[in-house]
Amino acid sequence: MINTGVQYPLLIRTNLLTRVFALLLVVLLSASCSSDAMDAAPPTIEAARPAVSPPTAAEPAGTVRPLPGRPTAAAFDQAAAALVVLDSAASTLTLFGTDSAAPRTIEIPDQATALLTDNDGTAYLARRGGYTRVELASGTSTQVDVSDAQDTEFTAIARRQDGQLVLGSADGAVYLLNPDDTVRHRVEIFARVDALVTSGDTAVVLDRGQTSVTSVNAEGKAQQALRAGEGATTIAIDPAGRVLVADTRGDELLVFGVDPLIMRQRYPVPAAPYGLAGSADLAWVSQTATNEVVGYDLSTGIPVEKVRHPTVQQPDLLAFDDTTGTLFVVSGSGAGVQVIGQAER
Repeated sequence: MINTGVQYPLLIRTNLLTRVFALLLVVLLSASCSSDAMDAAPPTIEAARPAVSPPTAAEPAGTVRPLPGRPTAAAFDQAAAALVVLDSAASTLTLFGTDSAAPRTIEIPDQATALLTDNDGTAYLARRGGYTRVELASGTSTQVDVSDAQDTEFTAIARRQDGQLVLGSADGAVYLLNPDDTVRHRVEIFARVDALVTSGDTAVVLDRGQTSVTSVNAEGKAQQALRAGEGATTIAIDPAGRVLVADTRGDELLVFGVDPLIMRQRYPVPAAPYGLAGSADLAWVSQTATNEVVGYDLSTGIPVEKVRHPTVQQPDLLAFDDTTGTLFVVSGSGAGVQVIGQAER
């Protein structure tokens, strides 16, 4: 009995230590085996998408100009005084003025994935292996390859205040380029770079799979990273430097400050918000489930609805011309380009 009384707790402790050791060993082995996979593939969720818009229930505001195909990006260029619309599948840019003149189409030499205009008459297009520079007045294009990236699928492009380009890739890297287009910094912490905007020399990255926004400074250092709702899809920046994000799955408009990256405003926007554009006075958000676009005043610290317009079906892309007060709504289903003059009234 005496021996039994001593050996029993010792046996328990021995078994417990054995189990703890075995558990630690399994954890360590699992971590060592999976660390590379975890580094290569950050945890993600299924990316949110715009709603499949129903047929229009009201006449779209303004005028609607035909545009065939399935546009993938749009931006307004002040120097060209035109909306520039990218059709990736057709490898074309189509330019629409604010007047009724016929649109002009520019063929581009390679399939592009993202569009940037510099408001000086030049468009920049992200593509596999680099980017394409297009002079909008002449239609002349120049392909620029990024060193050691010939097989990289670039998915996003932006331009910093210092004039240098920033590219984002499908494999989750941000490339900060030098003036000679060599790579100055490469940041690899994302699942995928779906879109980029810049404020000054800071880039802000949207990663749909991680539904996050992350700031990257001019030295290529990731700064703050924030969760962006339940399913962020699109990003834009307004003239005041506010970063606008549509949380399509969570039905919200998110507004961030950049230095430091911090959420400033969060406001419910129903019906699958998706298209975004910032103007001097309002933030524009499209509601893809109801074919509407809403202009919000952000100046009071909480978005206040100021104007609402019925749109073309599938209002996926927005752009704004501050000079004339014209809002462009580009259909993602082939219903054309809607031009709303004096849209803020």
